[in-house]
Amino acid sequence: MKKLLLSLLVLIGIQTQAQISPCDSVGYTIVSGLGGTLQLNGTITSGFSGSITSWDWTVCDEAFCFSDTGPTGVFTQFTINDTLKVCLSTNISYMGATYSCMQCDSLVYDGISGWILMDMGNPSGFTELEITPVLDNKIYDLLGRELIEIPIGVMYIKNRKCYLKTKR
Repeated sequence: MKKLLLSLLVLIGIQTQAQISPCDSVGYTIVSGLGGTLQLNGTITSGFSGSITSWDWTVCDEAFCFSDTGPTGVFTQFTINDTLKVCLSTNISYMGATYSCMQCDSLVYDGISGWILMDMGNPSGFTELEITPVLDNKIYDLLGRELIEIPIGVMYIKNRKCYLKTKR
């Protein structure tokens, strides 16, 4: 009877929801201008009920970092030959709690669309190496040096196995 009642409760209305981080509701768009000007516009997912209390932008090339605050960051210091690292830090007030979020991406200038996210791609697969052991009866010491004869009283390696020859 208990099992039947529990099953009915599950079927009637117990629902589970995936936990979604408020950080997933924040992003940005990239606007390119003349001479490599970079403008970053913060975005919030529509319907998100939290509020952003701070926007902090940091953009770095290989030598320098520059920062800006607010929902829009504008950077004119970079050349189109630079690869940039863009980081957006936000503080979000949501349902009585404060969340600190950070996302970082790499940008490159493609000459057509301007600044774009650098996509490194995903690995598609790996092939395992097949090792075929060589059994050539060669003799090596423990440092991997090849020996001419089997030493007495010293450990040696032959055909991937360790041996010790003693006097008889």
